[in-house]
Amino acid sequence: MHSHMEALWTTLQARWETLRREPDAGYSTETVLVTALLVLAALAVVAIVVAKVTEKANGITM
Repeated sequence: MHSHMEALWTTLQARWETLRREPDAGYSTETVLVTALLVLAALAVVAIVVAKVTEKANGITM
């Protein structure tokens, strides 16, 4: 278990050092925020469609 934690720590240190040298290497905050908002909007649309379809299906009489 100790060797796994040591490998994880070494990897994290290497990645942190890469980010410190190249700060533009990752996604910007704006990109992450826009992506999150688009995901929320898509989930809202799916929820509305499911509610409408369920309401219409429950209104069918046999």
